[in-house]
Parts: sequence; structure tokens; C-alpha cells
Amino acid sequence: MNARAQALDLILRWQRSRSLADELLDAVTAERALTMDLFYGWLRHRAALEFIQQRAVPKTPRPVVSALIQLGLYQLHFLKLPAHAAVHETVELAKARVSAAEARLVNAVLRQADPDVLREAPPWIRWSHPQWLWERWLARYGEEQTIALCEWNNQPPPLYARRNTLRHVADSTLPACLVPSDRHPLCYRVTDPAGLFASTAWAEGAFYLQDPSTLLAVDLLDPQPGESVLDLCAAPGGKTTYLAQKMNNHGRIIAVDSSNTRLAKVTENCRRLGVTIVATLACDGTRVERCLRGERFDRVLVDAPCSNTGVMRRRPDLRWRLRVEELPRLAALQRALLESAFQLVRPGGALVYSTCSLEPEENEEVISGLPAPKIQRTLFPPRDQMDGAFVALWQHT
Repeated sequence: MNARAQALDLILRWQRSRSLADELLDAVTAERALTMDLFYGWLRHRAALEFIQQRAVPKTPRPVVSALIQLGLYQLHFLKLPAHAAVHETVELAKARVSAAEARLVNAVLRQADPDVLREAPPWIRWSHPQWLWERWLARYGEEQTIALCEWNNQPPPLYARRNTLRHVADSTLPACLVPSDRHPLCYRVTDPAGLFASTAWAEGAFYLQDPSTLLAVDLLDPQPGESVLDLCAAPGGKTTYLAQKMNNHGRIIAVDSSNTRLAKVTENCRRLGVTIVATLACDGTRVERCLRGERFDRVLVDAPCSNTGVMRRRPDLRWRLRVEELPRLAALQRALLESAFQLVRPGGALVYSTCSLEPEENEEVISGLPAPKIQRTLFPPRDQMDGAFVALWQHT
């Protein structure tokens, strides 16, 4: 099955089930890069594509026909593939999947639809975000920065790999697909993921896929060799293994998560990266003091579950899944985790709270009423040119 056929099937499956997009993509092996580009691109531009289609075909066709039309429109007007290729390949796919009359409709729409009709659409349609999210960002950031943020979210994200200094690899033998990044001294931009995964350096655990923004919380916590560290929401282990790297694999880290299944991923990543100081603990983070029986730690990291609005570029279906009603629920959980974590820091120790959310309910409002943090920082993607994040550091006295 070619990439367009696979992308069509993924679109239809997502529409029926609203399963996580990355989980649906996991089953794809052949022509994965193009399939992902088509499927994720459709998700990012879904509202705009639906608007163009509706102006060209006022009567909504069957879901499979709509998906074919939107898949073709994405290739033509967003991916900018040559018209002869995008139209021909999509129409050939239509001939195999729908009736002859429906295939002719697909052909006609792709040849005649005018993307300029988007000028008539509301801005949240043009930039393909939910209206409620556009309006809340507009109120906070203004039009220019909201457009910049939505445009950021609509671009395929670069892939970064963090160098694991626990595994020695000489600079002269680094894979050619790794380009040093100015976002963080340990990060490299990956130009060819397949090349990285096939390399000896990857097989030996010298690299871990990780955006530079996710390193900020650990750098701020600054764990030292020999210390005890609690990672309160650890899975899948990116920050956990970076904590161990900062500690030169000397000391003790307790990686806590509510799910043994998720903690298995932490264990797997530790093994591949050569991390030996991590012990996992399945426990509700809001009741972790009971599980740990009063133990205190030199450093505590609370990388809290959140809405993920700072990483929408990497999770293209998130904008269509998230509901504003979830923010108060998440904020209550985050506050409970943070209050629990404060009880676990030794005098003289440090605590970092972090999210990958841009929403004040999950960030500034969660920490309001607590002692003022020593350091507080927000990463805004268009400004900082990396995923969004919020971090706050307290020193326990």
C-alpha cells in the first residue's frame, strides 16, 4: 500500500475513533515519512481544508470522498506538490476506493477548488485552530503573536537528539545526519531519522530523541553527583535519563509514575542509555509521600501532566482533542502534585515545577499563593524557536 492510500486509511480511522494520531501511525512501516507528512499535514490544516472543500462542494459527500478531496487539496495547496502528481495520484486512489461518479467529483474539485476562498474565512479557520483556543490566545498575545504561534504549530517540527555523555562517542564518528544546534550545547538537529536509527551511535545509546525545551527543567534543577532525586512524573524517561547524565550516573533517582506500563518505558530507556541509578515506583503522585514513607530528597522534579499547548506542533491532533473544560481539572491535579512534592524536599534542597503548556491556569495560577519561586521562565515558541514550556524553581530553606 502506497503512502497516499495509507494516509487515507489513517484519516478515516482517526475520524471514526479519534485515537491518538501517533498511535495510529505506529503501525505504518512502508513509506512512513510521506505517509506521516500527509496524515499529520491533514490534521494540522484540517479546518482550512474543510472550508475550501465546502466552498467547492456545498453538499457534503461521503466521509471517504471528503477525505480524498482534502488529502488532494493538502498536497496541492499546502505541501505544494506538482499538480499533475497530486491530482493524478489522488484520483487514481479515488478510482480504487469510491464509485466512478465520486472519483470524477474528486478530480473536478482538485482541478477547480480555489484556496483563495480562505481569505473569507474567520482567522481560526485560516490558521486551522479551534475557535476557543484562537480567542484565548488572541486576548493574551494579540493578533500578531497569535498568528505567529498558529503558523508555528502548522509547520512540521524539526527532530532533535540529545547527546548522552554516559556513552562515549568521538566527534569524528558522529553520524552525518546530526547537525549541532544552537538551542542547547547537547542537542543536535536530525536531518535523516532513518540514518540516525541505523547508526552505531544510536544502537550504543549515545543519543536520545528530545527537544531542547525539555532540558530546561533539568538544567534549572541542576542535580549533582551523589545526590538523591525524585522525578515525580517520570515516564517515558527523557528527563529521568538526563537527570542521571547530569549526575554522572552517581547517586540515586526514584522515577515515579502512576502506570507500570509507562514505567516500563523508563526502564527500557535507562537500559539503552546506560543509566543504572534509577529505581521506578508505581504510585499516585499526589499520595507519593505515603509510598515513600517520609523519605526526603535533595532535588525534586515535578514535570506535571498538562494540556500540552506548547507542543502542538509535535502533536497535530491535539488541537482537535483538547477541550477548555479540561484546564481546571488539570490545574487541580498539578496543584496537588506540587503540594505533595513540597513535602518531599530536604532543607537546603531544590524543587522544579514544569509543564509544556502555555496556559496560565496550568502555570502562573498553579504556583500562585505559594512562596515566590527563585527562578521562573516561560518559553514561547515563536520567540524562543523551540517548544513551549513553563518552569519554576524553589530552594527549600
